[in-house]
Amino acid sequence: MGILDKIKKILPKRKPQEPQNNVPKEKENIRKTFGLYCNANHGTTDNKLCPKCTALLTTTMIKIQRCPYGIAKPICDACETPCFGEVPTKEFRQIMKSGQKKMLLSHPLMAVRHKLASLGADYAKMQRDKKSTEKQKAQEEKVKSKLANATRSPKKSKKNKKK
Repeated sequence: MGILDKIKKILPKRKPQEPQNNVPKEKENIRKTFGLYCNANHGTTDNKLCPKCTALLTTTMIKIQRCPYGIAKPICDACETPCFGEVPTKEFRQIMKSGQKKMLLSHPLMAVRHKLASLGADYAKMQRDKKSTEKQKAQEEKVKSKLANATRSPKKSKKNKKK
């Protein structure tokens, strides 16, 4: 038994980190952003929503509950597989984008946390894309080397050279 094994026995074991339930925080963020957006653009007051925004918010909340990613879902703004449909997704992203500045003024901590989560999602996508391009390049190199080996003329054996 080496010294490292003894140290590992002494140190407390780390529990694997469980995914956090981000859904309630995201729902609250979306509700507040929708309220600010609707108040500014549709003439409502006290974070009340017009019928169009209410319908989109209801759809959004239902879809968030049914998200295939579960509790460890990415934020909806940065999701690659939006579950709202094409038109509602476009409207949702427009509302969230235009509400960012208002959120920063009225709910600064929530806005900063949301932005950090968005940056984290962007970074994870970038790393994933980087790995996939590296794999793709490696596969291309492998295919090229196989093709180069196949196109080379076979070497003649010594017996064939003597004849």
